[in-house]
Formats: sequence, structure tokens, C-alpha cells
Amino acid sequence: MIITHFHCIMYTMRKYFIETQGCQMNKSDTERMSGMLSSLGLIKTDNEKEADLLIINTCSIRQLAEDKAFSKLGVWGKMKKERPDIKIGICGCVAQVKSKEIKRRAPYVDLIFGTHNIQELPKLVEQLKEDEKIISVPNTPYKCSEEYPINREKSVNAWIPITEGCNNFCTYCVVPYTRGRERSREMSEIISEAKKALEQGFKEITLLGQNVDSYGKDFNDGKTTLANLLRELNKLEGKFRLRFVTSYPSDITDDLIKAVSECNKVCKYFHIPMQSGNSDVLKAMNRRYNRDEYGQIIKKIRNAYDEVCITSDFIAGFPGETEEQFIDTLSAIEEFELDYSNTAAYSPRPNTKAAKMTDLFLSEEIKSERLARLNECNKAAVIKSNQKCIGKVYEVLVESVDENEGVLNARTEGNKIVHIKSTEHSVGEFINVKITSSNVWCLFGEIV
Repeated sequence: MIITHFHCIMYTMRKYFIETQGCQMNKSDTERMSGMLSSLGLIKTDNEKEADLLIINTCSIRQLAEDKAFSKLGVWGKMKKERPDIKIGICGCVAQVKSKEIKRRAPYVDLIFGTHNIQELPKLVEQLKEDEKIISVPNTPYKCSEEYPINREKSVNAWIPITEGCNNFCTYCVVPYTRGRERSREMSEIISEAKKALEQGFKEITLLGQNVDSYGKDFNDGKTTLANLLRELNKLEGKFRLRFVTSYPSDITDDLIKAVSECNKVCKYFHIPMQSGNSDVLKAMNRRYNRDEYGQIIKKIRNAYDEVCITSDFIAGFPGETEEQFIDTLSAIEEFELDYSNTAAYSPRPNTKAAKMTDLFLSEEIKSERLARLNECNKAAVIKSNQKCIGKVYEVLVESVDENEGVLNARTEGNKIVHIKSTEHSVGEFINVKITSSNVWCLFGEIV
């Protein structure tokens, strides 16, 4: 029925291309948009030059990400001069907060929609007619009763959002402005989506949320929690893994730690952004914990399991950060024995409190120099973490096979990449591997 509604545009719009930037949540949104467009009869293409509809799903976590979005629009704008009939759309976080700037800087864009109304895409595409420009960026989530298929990327991992938005308002972060307040999905809806993914052959499910362990707080029923969701998903039949990202330190409950221990399908893996190792900087960032409290959470997690992998995020050069405070970040990575960390230099974002601290901004030179030292510290931590794995046997999940090199590329429960000299196994298989050596970013092993 849906397709007949759109037969009038199918003559000019046959193929679509979506470029995805940013986090796993954006990747998940793209899979949903792809399902919607396919339900309209459009065909996905990986070649943007042959597409009739081009959409970029954007990220605005840092200025560089935003610049990349405008750069891509510029490339597509030149394509449109040669092919005036193509339609260009932009969505995601940049579209949510900068729709007016997009209209000014890229007047050739036909469709601008935000993070709150991904489900409105079929309706918006229907309106995309000759010479019509559409801007639809609501401040509240769009309600949609229609269910559309999800075109998941071919891999072993299925991304499933369980909560979206953030209530924390960290002074450096634009997420509350781009994604809104925290909103959790019904547990039954998540379980149903997980079942479908497993039926499609996916072997790992990653539960997504800006603050994934805040799941269910907005229901306020005491039962809808991440811990209980994991317990329910763990009951599903079949051999598969469960992960969840990203955790907010002080939202990690004792019950969640217990649930990870109880559930045999849940990976002993936590991604817990610290952002700074200094308590004063954490306070300026409006993080709801200090260094000691973060350390206590890490200690509690490590004491709960024989082996666990803990990764983090850090920002170098936050406004007003002193050299001594930055050194606290380096020492935190070592003290808490973090296995890996995402790192970035501070980048001022629109609407955030930190962006107004202009008198405290550090020079680009200082930020770059600190980021380089942070990366070196992180590299040393990764090497140390990887070396601990040598001689141990892990169950790994095969993610890809390089026939030319005769290598299996797999992943451990702790999210580490393992290369194995073999082609005996297929993508999606679980195999036991003994780690024989390591380098900075991966492990090497042999089948046992």
C-alpha cells in the first residue's frame, strides 16, 4: 500500500544513497531510513553519482564533524549543477541545530530534517516535488504508528537503540540540544526487534543509548531497567552476544553489574567515559562524579568478574584546564588500567555553557600538544592491555574472512580485534583462539 502512494515520484527517483557520519546511533538511524526508502520502492546504491536521492546523516559532536558535513554538501551541490533533477537531503545532529545555516550556506538542499522525525521520512519524500524545499525540524519527537523494515548493514552485529537523548547537560556537550531529553523504548518492542535480528542471522546485539544505563528511568516503574532488559534478552534462544554502550559512570548500578555477571550472553565489557582525570575539571564539565568516585565504580566492576574490559573517553584542553589538571588525566588512564580510550581535543559546540567560557579557551597549539600526549598515554595503555592477553584462550566471533591473505578477522568479548591465520571458518562462527602475540591495535591468535 505504501508503494502505491509514491508511484508518482518513482519515475524520477529510483536510487538512493545515504552517507552516515558519527556514532552508532546515527548508523542505526540510517538502517531505519534505508528500510523506509526501500519500502517506497527505491533501490539502495553505494555509488553516490548514480543516486537520484542523496542524504547525509550528520554528527555535530565536534566542529570537524560539522565541517565534514558542509564539505559533502558542497560536493553534492556541484553534482546538482550537472544533474538538476537529483534531490539532496540532510538529517542528523547538524540538521537539528543548524537548519537555518544549512538553508543559507547550501540553498540547493531540498530536504532538511532532524533527529526527532526520522520516522517522518516517507511523508517528507512524498512532498519532494519539483522546485519544492522542505525543512522539518521539530523540537519534540514525531509520533509514528507505521512500522517499517530495517535494512541492517551486512555484518554480525545488529545495533538496537533502547533509549535516546540526555538529561545531564555536560557543559561541553551538544547532545541534549540535538537529541533532546531521555526517552526509553518499551521493553517488549526492543525484545521483538532483537528476535528479528537473531532470525536474520545476526550474532551480536549492541544496545544503544547516549546514556544507555539510564534506560527506563523515564518510566519510573522500578522494573524497566537495563539490568532487567539484559536478563530478558539473555533468555532468547540461540548462540549470540549482547553488548551495551555508552554508560554514564554514576548510573552504573549494583544490579547492572550483577546482571552482567548472571547473564552468560552479555559481554564483560563496559564503555565508561571519564572525560577528565581531575575532579575540578569534572565539576566544570558538570559531570556527576569526581575522580575518586569514578575509581570506586571501576574497582567495583573489576572485583565482580575474573576478567573485564573497560574503555573510556577523554577530552584534552577543556577551557581553563591547567597542565597539572591535564596530567591527572594521564595518570587516571594508568591508575584505572583502562584498556582503550577515545580521545579528542576540546571543541566548542553551539548552545553549550563551555562554549561561552571564551576567556578560558586554550590555544590550538596547547590543545594539539596535549592531545598528542594523551594519545601516547592511551597507546601505552592499549599495548599493556593487549600483552596481558598473550597465552590466554578466548572465544571470538568471526566478523570477516580475508581469502587473499588467508586470515580470519574476529573480535573478543572484550571488544579486541584478533587476526587468525586460517580460512576454515565462516563469518558469524564462534571459535576458541589462543592469543600468541599482539601489536598496538590488535591481537594475533591460533585456533585451539
